[in-house]
Amino acid sequence: MAQLSDLIISHPEVTSFKELETLVQHAGESGEMFLQFDLKPDYKDTPRKWEWILEAAFTRGTFNG
Repeated sequence: MAQLSDLIISHPEVTSFKELETLVQHAGESGEMFLQFDLKPDYKDTPRKWEWILEAAFTRGTFNG
């Protein structure tokens, strides 16, 4: 299981929500089966429905991987 906080901490080069979305998609592609939202991303461009967007990115990764 991937935790959002672990992804963010492990990749300090990610500085925007869009970059985080790509990172989450790669987590899905790498074989992770579940993504846990244990915190809210603290980027200036984080949208209101960020959970839905990241869930969709993760799911795209699981289907493409």
